[in-house]
Amino acid sequence: MLSLWRTGTEAHRRYVIRTFAFMIPYMLICVSMMVTDVFDEVIGTPAAWVLAAAVSAPVIGQLWATLSLIRESDEFVRAVIAKQFIVAAGLAMALATFWGFSETFAAAPHLPGWLVYAAFWAFFGCVSPFIKSSN
Repeated sequence: MLSLWRTGTEAHRRYVIRTFAFMIPYMLICVSMMVTDVFDEVIGTPAAWVLAAAVSAPVIGQLWATLSLIRESDEFVRAVIAKQFIVAAGLAMALATFWGFSETFAAAPHLPGWLVYAAFWAFFGCVSPFIKSSN
């Protein structure tokens, strides 16, 4: 990562800083929810909406950081990242739609909606090596 830091553009450096700034609080909240009982009393109460917003805010921030990277990059990088982003989003929506219909019609087990975000980044990682041009 250090070599990427030295050779990356200013837009890339800002993206890395923003990613850490959003993902560290996200991980701290998620890990604290998994390993402690602190939030158990909140679930099902109006305060749970605040907890949901607190966990969602870094996710929204990370999406903003990615879109900012696209906006701040040169034309070629902008086009490639946008293409990767669009393909990954399309695959994540297709998977979520398929699974939603599977729950409705085939009695598939319910999965939490927030997994779409994880699926998006998984697809982004999978398609990125194959989408290297702006065509």
